[in-house]
Amino acid sequence: MDILKTVLAIIPIVWLILSLGVFRIRGDLSCLIGFALSIILSIVGFHFSFSNSITAGIDGIIMALWPIIYVIISALFIYNISRKSGGMDTIMSMLTSITKDMRFLVLILAWGLGGFLEAIAGFGTAVAIPASILIMLGMSPIKAAVVCLVANTAPTAFGAVGLPVTTLAKVTGLGVTELGYLIAIQLFVLMMIVPFVLVMMTEGKGLKSFKGKGVLVCTLVAGLTFAVPEIFITKYLGPELPSIVGSIVCLLCLVIIIKKYSSKEEVASASAEKDDKAPISTADKIKAWVPFILVFCFIIFTSSMFPAIHNALASVKTSFHFYNGANAKPVDIDWLSSPGTLILLSSIIGGAIQGLSFKEMFSVLTSTIKQLVKTIITVCSIVGLSKVMGYSGMIDVVAVSLVTLTGAFYPVISPIIGVLGIFITGSDTSANVLFGELQVQAAHALKVSPYWLAAANMVGATAGKMLSPQNIAIATGATGLEGKEGVILKKALPHCAWYTALLCVIVFVLGKMLSFL
Repeated sequence: MDILKTVLAIIPIVWLILSLGVFRIRGDLSCLIGFALSIILSIVGFHFSFSNSITAGIDGIIMALWPIIYVIISALFIYNISRKSGGMDTIMSMLTSITKDMRFLVLILAWGLGGFLEAIAGFGTAVAIPASILIMLGMSPIKAAVVCLVANTAPTAFGAVGLPVTTLAKVTGLGVTELGYLIAIQLFVLMMIVPFVLVMMTEGKGLKSFKGKGVLVCTLVAGLTFAVPEIFITKYLGPELPSIVGSIVCLLCLVIIIKKYSSKEEVASASAEKDDKAPISTADKIKAWVPFILVFCFIIFTSSMFPAIHNALASVKTSFHFYNGANAKPVDIDWLSSPGTLILLSSIIGGAIQGLSFKEMFSVLTSTIKQLVKTIITVCSIVGLSKVMGYSGMIDVVAVSLVTLTGAFYPVISPIIGVLGIFITGSDTSANVLFGELQVQAAHALKVSPYWLAAANMVGATAGKMLSPQNIAIATGATGLEGKEGVILKKALPHCAWYTALLCVIVFVLGKMLSFL
């Protein structure tokens, strides 16, 4: 182990941790400085030529723009289109008219709807929207923020139409379907446990929180109906649809079962409230869901289930070579098969059906892009940093050093690397870009499955999501708690601790049982 090279290699990582976690420097500025540091250190400490360093950085920036930024813009655009058209208000009204029991509402809004918003939009919508509604329904702002942060964990692995997983597959060179399947396996237990934790957090009475007609059954159903579809979808369709299908199945099952268990008093109260409001027609309900239904249909019909369509769209692509050094990989632009294209098309068609003009939709698109300027800089910088560190050998040095220090114990801490990654970047996708290759290199050094440890990085990132300064900032902004970030972080920390500890056990023990380690 070369100690000097190890120290130089971890400087950009340490900088990101200190600048974001301690000094609270803006994410875009912090990552931009980290990117510059990686270039300088690769040249000075790793004998990486100036031209190779710059072209490796450009390679990362292009990869960040397509497909990562493209998907983020498209996903947030479809959400903003639904808000502009009023479709999102209809969806909210449909969901909140079902029950008055806060435990059921948390399962529907924070878990089911939050999972759906994460699957389609991401970018904090799964925290901001459910938390805002829960406050309107009577939950305290701090509790609403923490509940939604905890809920916004396991479903994020396949958020933004599977972007974190597809990006992880790209940066590591691993097969995307097998990788997604192993991620779903590692997450299964946590998908089952988190709904129970949410109910206990809501009621605050430990196991007594499950007293009441149907509470225990509904909580169990919330986990099963989300987790089981994810396993099958990842196995046979890939990573784009698991959270979309899982959240929809979960929501439908919860609505049916909660209605069955709702008391007569609640039903009467809900009916009285409906009489005071203009009823929502079936046509309006369908219209509200149209953009998301189109995403679902487009992704299914362009998936590998329909090889003729899939191959035809996938063939329309352009490959670029920016970095020409050793182990150079081309950057592929998939013009038609990218999830970003499918979501963008769904947004435009859905917005037109909902009555928006193309002028209005263009205005929404431009405001969406403006809204994401800092995120674009952050993601481009972090992906550029990752590429420079990867091609120059900096990540290899860190991986070898970690394996040397931890030995056969490394798989136990592999999820913690993912936690660290998302704390640094605020994004599952960026965490995978930052440390995905490190996990694969460590796996090769230990002669264990690179798929299993890469998956551990992804599921570790789902744990760190609740402590991410970026995510907490979104939660405080949505709940009117600006300045209370420290309070929310303190309350979320114990949940991140048990989640991470359980995950480390699952990765190590299940890996041994399935012979991945």
